[in-house]
Amino acid sequence: MSPASMDLIQVGALGVRFVVEPGDSDGSVSVFECFVPADRNMPLAHSHDAFEETIYGLQGTTTWTVDGEVIDIPEGEGICIRRGVVHGFENHGSEDAKFLAVASPGVMRPDYFREIHDVLAETPGAPPDRAKLVEVMLRHGLTPAPPA
Repeated sequence: MSPASMDLIQVGALGVRFVVEPGDSDGSVSVFECFVPADRNMPLAHSHDAFEETIYGLQGTTTWTVDGEVIDIPEGEGICIRRGVVHGFENHGSEDAKFLAVASPGVMRPDYFREIHDVLAETPGAPPDRAKLVEVMLRHGLTPAPPA
């Protein structure tokens, strides 16, 4: 594991720390922790066709919407999100939450989160440039869900 894997990447309110990067697993898996502050809505709902994503609750509870179904993921529980399924998450609770995300194969890289951070940082305190967010997402294999 490279030292950069241990860095916390701040993506708006979300914190992301890679545990296993694709190069650490010969591309078989990416593993990262996500730190979700209390009472926060999170990134755009999206899907991805290149990998499955397994979520495992480590602390608190995150609320996921997966293919239209609302699912709470508390500490010690998990879910596998299949390729192509639209999903997103929030923390409706009064305590911070943390989950582990496992992407298989390992195509998720820290660069994605750093680039999203940069787009968000361009407009502090204001809504981000959606076109720029979408461009970064698409370039990294994520497809944003249409606006609600």
